[in-house]
Amino acid sequence: MTEQQQTPATAAPPVATTDATTVATADVARPEAAGATAASTPAPQDPPTPQDPATPEGPAGPQEPAVPQGPVAPKDRRVLRALARWTAVVTVFAALGAGTAYGITRMERTDVPGLATESDGRWAYPELIRPPLPSGSPAPFDTDNWAQAHYADLRALLLPAPEGATDDKTLRGADGWLPTKDFLTVFETESDRDVVGQLLTDNGLRHTAARGWTTPDGTRTRVYLLQFDTETVSDVVFGGLTSYNAPLHTVDGATAAMFDEAYPTAGDLSDIQRYAYDEAKPYGEEQVRQAYLRAGDVVALVLQSRKGTAAAIPFQQTVALQTQLLG
Repeated sequence: MTEQQQTPATAAPPVATTDATTVATADVARPEAAGATAASTPAPQDPPTPQDPATPEGPAGPQEPAVPQGPVAPKDRRVLRALARWTAVVTVFAALGAGTAYGITRMERTDVPGLATESDGRWAYPELIRPPLPSGSPAPFDTDNWAQAHYADLRALLLPAPEGATDDKTLRGADGWLPTKDFLTVFETESDRDVVGQLLTDNGLRHTAARGWTTPDGTRTRVYLLQFDTETVSDVVFGGLTSYNAPLHTVDGATAAMFDEAYPTAGDLSDIQRYAYDEAKPYGEEQVRQAYLRAGDVVALVLQSRKGTAAAIPFQQTVALQTQLLG
């Protein structure tokens, strides 16, 4: 059908139209030649009526009725039905794919097969929020806080227990304040307890806040915060408890401890002094890790122990988070 439409429009009509126009013009201009032409040339037949498509600039519209849109052949119907089915299948799979992608983005990485990554041992702590300061009170390390005092409630500065841990109720004390005698039980010998007790008395220990917990793997954690009047006083106490190489007093369960050279410094703060120690091998029944912090007017002790061995990552994480709360 396409060839039939194009043939008269491209070849015959221009020639026929030009000749017809020329002849007609000659006949009108020279009527005397009409007879000679008639004598020498047989009488011409009526010129064929040019088809509409012969006009080069004419619209192609009149030819459209010549190409009726008949019913679709059975084969064409089968093709259309197949295309419709495939379109539906593609649409369904696209929707399922989008839903699957959405579901994966909403899952934790450890829940997706093939993407799960083994935990590095860190615990899931709740969001840390520092307690509000009393109106008009500066933060501990503000330049106008010469005593570097923590004016917020010391009990609210304790690190919360991680998810799944069991609370150690023996460290709660009365109204959240732990008696000094209970704190001193962390030291192994009576001699150490006496020396440390006198150190605290001489330097005017104000109060002690403590918190402890045990995680499902058997790791026991204890955190103690001891508050004094000023940073100068806490510095004296810190020096009476620690040295670079080893703690000056043995904690219960760790007969020998040494400075932990493997402890990373990334979690340290410039305003807070930190000494971390690991139990020297061979361990006893359990391994004990310990860290002392000095943050302004507060001295903190973090103890972590576990039967057999105590992992380093949870200990480092616990110390780093407690450091942030005191900063």
